[in-house]
Amino acid sequence: MAFVKGVWRILVAIKDGLVLLFLLGFFGLLYAALSWSPKPARSVNSGALLLNLDGTIVEQPAEMDPFSLLAGSGPGMKEYRLADIVAALEAARKDGKVKAVVLNLDGFMGGGQVALSRVGKALDAVRAAKKPVFAFATIYTDDSYQLAAHASETWVDPLGGVAIMGRGGSGLYYKGLIDKLGVNTHVYRVGTYKSFVEPFIRTDQSPEARQANQALADALWQDWQDEVSRARPKAKLAAYAANPAAAAEAARGNLAKAGQNAGLIDRLGDEAAFGERVAQVAGEPADDRAGDFASIDLTAYAKAHRPANNGQIGVITVAGDIVDGEAGPGSAAGDTISALLYKALSEKDLKALVVRVDSPGGSVMASEKIRQAIMEAKRKGLPIVASMGNVAASGGYWVSTPADMIFAEPGTITGSIGVFGILPSFEGTLAKMGITTDGVRTTPLSGQPDLAGGTTPEFDRIMQMGVEDIYGRFVGLVAKARGKAPQQIDAIAQGRVWDGGAARQIGLVDRFGGLEDAIAQAAKLAKLDPAKAKAYRIEKEPDKFAEFIQSMTEREDEDADTGRDLLSRQAMIQRRWAMQAISDVRGLLSGAGVRADCLECRGYGAPTASSAADERGLMALIGAWLRG
Repeated sequence: MAFVKGVWRILVAIKDGLVLLFLLGFFGLLYAALSWSPKPARSVNSGALLLNLDGTIVEQPAEMDPFSLLAGSGPGMKEYRLADIVAALEAARKDGKVKAVVLNLDGFMGGGQVALSRVGKALDAVRAAKKPVFAFATIYTDDSYQLAAHASETWVDPLGGVAIMGRGGSGLYYKGLIDKLGVNTHVYRVGTYKSFVEPFIRTDQSPEARQANQALADALWQDWQDEVSRARPKAKLAAYAANPAAAAEAARGNLAKAGQNAGLIDRLGDEAAFGERVAQVAGEPADDRAGDFASIDLTAYAKAHRPANNGQIGVITVAGDIVDGEAGPGSAAGDTISALLYKALSEKDLKALVVRVDSPGGSVMASEKIRQAIMEAKRKGLPIVASMGNVAASGGYWVSTPADMIFAEPGTITGSIGVFGILPSFEGTLAKMGITTDGVRTTPLSGQPDLAGGTTPEFDRIMQMGVEDIYGRFVGLVAKARGKAPQQIDAIAQGRVWDGGAARQIGLVDRFGGLEDAIAQAAKLAKLDPAKAKAYRIEKEPDKFAEFIQSMTEREDEDADTGRDLLSRQAMIQRRWAMQAISDVRGLLSGAGVRADCLECRGYGAPTASSAADERGLMALIGAWLRG
């Protein structure tokens, strides 16, 4: 009887909890609906198109979970779609109502070298149309200055400056922590340069990884300097970047003045002074707030000028980590992307397909699922063109292999043709607590993989052979696609990462060019007029409810402070990279399977938006380490 009463009390408690959660959710949504009103866009007949980039630029924004947003545990950064920004700037170039373009980069957190280069090209086109581009920030770092260099007037706050960091930095290595916890990491890999696994088996880079990473950083850094120097030919960029301390010393510690002396900055002034200058060109605002100017909201303007999605050139986007199963935009889920492509092939009269890739890779199974869907388009006779963005490495290259032609940019990170798998077991950890394992077997693989008691030599051998077999398949796919012998591909594979310029020289890439060039080439291959070719984006329709909740929460966070001085900004950026690394590791260890992934590629884009769960995960890891 006591047992029955106990069960009943548990059931009642569960019922009460569910009712409470339902009521909280209901009243939360009711409050949101009653208090929400559309974000008011300033009603102006003309003005400056305002790009207040408080977040990151991405190929495909992640889908927001509305309930996480309501609970305050959603991502801490906004994401702006690259295509929307480019379309808005191209429309502004020809729009008589747009008198100028304004970049407010105070909250900008990055976007990747290739994406920012494309925005820079669109800004150059605006300037070529005799429309000024104004840029403002308190502190410029590499990504924000890559955009600001394309402005006709670059402003900085007198208390700020320009901090050019260059490419490179430190990564996290977990071997010491793993040993401390007694975890045994079983690593199966192929590729001399497949350094994704090194943080789990070393405390530093291997000489091979260091050599490859240094070559990649040097190439990307040179490409960045070349672009900025073309945009601002009179700036003393090389001297400033090589010896920033000397530049600061010559300006008596005034970093803003040091940037101006080097020709990196045109004018010093706070945000109010900057706004008054813009108002001289764009017009006065409807309100009388100091420093305001007649402005046009980017989100509304981009939405109004988004191209119609009715073309004959299909564009499928593979952006973010390649994962098994289903997921929303911003994550390249094998089941989701393949299903979208199969549906488009059956329902639309497509003449060609462009595969837009901005991914460091991930699951081999998911990569192959996406590749097979692309091959279905090929079997139907559609020309296939791959367009690589910031990163198209490992699994990102795997899904590019069906292409008849591959486009990339000099700053694209690609290659990393290698395979690995990691499996942790906890026999050492359990032994520290006095727990051991024992049992019986009928075959060498009985009970394997045993995460509590460890793996057997037979299991390890089979796993290594499996990884080697998949590597051979990967090399074979690339060899067939590039018209080379497998031995030739193996010599440039081995998990090594290449910049776009080097990748073109060794035959992994065909041409330099962006998405528009790839669409035009696909049209040519399909015997269509490239000037008239239009894209049909194959992607999931946005969740209207999530959009509504996101709009509401954005209004609440409009005035959130994002640290503007050099120390606070760099600390924030490094914290986000650390949280992303923790998220990557958690996903890697919790997701079984062989992977074609690239760790070093992740450090060259923008950090992904972290959630409150990521913050808690980072704090928990640090706390565990401190407790020893």
